[in-house]
Amino acid sequence: MQSAEITRISERHWHALDDDQVVGRGEVLRRPDGRSFLSIDAWHGAVFDRLAEEMLPTLPKPLYTVVDEADLDLITQWERMGFGPRRREWELVVPSGITSASSPGVTVLPVGAAEDEPLRELDRAIRDEVEATVGWHNMPAEVFHLHDPSRYAVAVAGGRYVGLVRVVPLPRRPRIGLIAVRAGFRRRGIARALLAEVLGAAHRAGQTSVSAEVNQSNAAALALFEGFGARRESSNLELVLR
Repeated sequence: MQSAEITRISERHWHALDDDQVVGRGEVLRRPDGRSFLSIDAWHGAVFDRLAEEMLPTLPKPLYTVVDEADLDLITQWERMGFGPRRREWELVVPSGITSASSPGVTVLPVGAAEDEPLRELDRAIRDEVEATVGWHNMPAEVFHLHDPSRYAVAVAGGRYVGLVRVVPLPRRPRIGLIAVRAGFRRRGIARALLAEVLGAAHRAGQTSVSAEVNQSNAAALALFEGFGARRESSNLELVLR
């Protein structure tokens, strides 16, 4: 496979060809926070190397990729190209059915019940708060945009939307993409109430669990999920080439 021919078929896609057959693919995706993430899909290590050698010189640094931490061979391939670890995300599995959590003076609207414009205002406010503190570059990629308001449950206090949780209805189990509460309303049990709403809804829909991804450095989020019986199923590494 050392002789594989690498062709750039578009601005962000590459193919590796051997005897006119596609034996590998490479892609670069620019995420909303401005970072560029690479993926390379190749059965043979030599094809992976050929794709990486063609792609990397054409792309501005830094470059990022995400790898299942259990896939040691793939991690080694990226490290051979100069990538190193940046952070770890835990994949959590949370049993459904817990609905007892609540917050005084707070009403939780179920998924799909939020009004569009107040939800978007909350989304913008939370993003501004995150950017002013830890920065959106430290958040999972899937939480950057308010794609579909029907996937959100929200917490309401004093007529204002003050917290939200995003739920992605995946086939195997629902996925929590983000739980966030406005800075002035934290430490009141609102995040617990939002999570309890999602877990209860999943149970009523016949789902036995939900999944979530949490940065290993986010002790508060880990404590929140583990308080509902979450277990750590796997982990992903984000790697960077500077």
